[in-house]
Amino acid sequence: MEAHVKDAVSKGATVLVGGKKLDSIGPNFYAPTVLSEVSPDSLNFKEETFGPLATLTRFETEEEVIKIANNTNVGLAGYFYARDIGRIWRVAEQLEVGMVGVNTGMVSATFSPFGGVKETGYGREGAHGIDEYMSTKYIAFSGL
Repeated sequence: MEAHVKDAVSKGATVLVGGKKLDSIGPNFYAPTVLSEVSPDSLNFKEETFGPLATLTRFETEEEVIKIANNTNVGLAGYFYARDIGRIWRVAEQLEVGMVGVNTGMVSATFSPFGGVKETGYGREGAHGIDEYMSTKYIAFSGL
C-alpha cells in the first residue's frame, strides 16, 4: 500500500482521503485511501494492490479506459458503474479479469466462481472449482 501510494503521488496523483499507515492500530494497517489524477504508469495499474486503495483516472473514450484497464499482467477483478445495458455488457466482456462488478463492489459470494486471469491465476475456486480448464468470467451488476 505504502509503495503504491508513494509511487502514484510521485507521478502526479493527489491524496483525497487517507494515504498513511495507521501505526496506532498496528504495523500492518493502512488508512482507506482515495487518489485522484492517477497516472496509468503508476504501480497500482501494474501490480495488484491488496489494501484499501481506490484510484481515479480521467479518460476520454470507452476504448481508452478498457486499454488502460487491460494493460497489466494481472486480472483478479474489475469494477465500474454504468446505466446503459449495452455498455455494461460491452465493457464487462472486454475487461481481462476473472470477476467483474457492475454498479457494485461486491463480487464474492459462495455460489460464484472466484479467481482471476493472467498472472493472477487460472481456474476458479468455489462452486465452479471443478472447471479448472476453463476461463470463466463472473459479471455482477446492480440496477440501471
